[in-house]
Amino acid sequence: MSAATKVLDTVLDRAVVPGYTKIGYQVRSKFWPADPAPDALDGKTAVITGANSGLGKAAVTALAKLGATVHLVVRNVTKGEQARAEVLAAVPNAHLEVAECDVSNLASVRAFAEAFTERHGGLDVLIHNAGSLPPARAETDEGNEVTLATHVLGPFLLTGLLRPALAEAHGRVIFVTSGGMYAARLHSEDPQYRHGAYKGGQAYARTKRMQVVLTEQWAQRLTDDGVAVHSTHPGWADTPGVTASLPGFNKIMGPLLRSPEQGADTIVWLAAAPEPGHSTGGFWHDRRIRPTHYLPWQHDDPQARKELWDLCVRETGLVI
Repeated sequence: MSAATKVLDTVLDRAVVPGYTKIGYQVRSKFWPADPAPDALDGKTAVITGANSGLGKAAVTALAKLGATVHLVVRNVTKGEQARAEVLAAVPNAHLEVAECDVSNLASVRAFAEAFTERHGGLDVLIHNAGSLPPARAETDEGNEVTLATHVLGPFLLTGLLRPALAEAHGRVIFVTSGGMYAARLHSEDPQYRHGAYKGGQAYARTKRMQVVLTEQWAQRLTDDGVAVHSTHPGWADTPGVTASLPGFNKIMGPLLRSPEQGADTIVWLAAAPEPGHSTGGFWHDRRIRPTHYLPWQHDDPQARKELWDLCVRETGLVI
């Protein structure tokens, strides 16, 4: 990438609106790193949560085209089977399996991980894509705030339980986060959002910040296993989740929103391209590592980072 294109890329990123919309995608795609080889994932196995619609289904389709056997992890098997049929219509030779798992429910995560490891060997790609943005505070049956359970605790537990399978394949873990995390800090004093007026968008941003930090922490712990861990944000994409959770935003930004395929591009690139396998712990957007804070003097408090990891271990019961 030339100096001029680096400047253009950075300007798009800091300006947010052009960088996060399809404008950024269209401009950057003219100079970003090469696509994965057409057979990059032949013989590989991928697991993706939240796979029945939006970014998840777009990623499943792209992974299948690259040759992967893809496990669609969904809460609703009927919707999962419908998504499977739609992907098969686009990729007739795709190898797809549908598995039921509510990522916000730790018991469900354990059941899925146990079933997967009993039936399969190594795992090449694990994509944490399932998301939630409830309008009001809600708790799971296990007593965890829903966005924390969906974005943080469930993925943390699933990563830990599938660690042996990932290590066997020298696999990759990808957290699908959000640019909204720039507006949040770690709230180690109230991770379950029990105090103050609950705001769904704020809860979403908080947990997305947590995902970025956990990416860095998992990257350090899994280095010796040969497992790469990255996070990525898709920009602003036109998905059922955006339409349902943020109808006003969707109405205003509609013409500029990325397609699900454009939003899923870097997810798939991180799963299949050679370059991301040579590093770990990065936060990516449009095939380039981005800063985790806009201002260089900002940082995540070290004690809050430790408390986040300790929270995850405590609430999930994961033996590290």
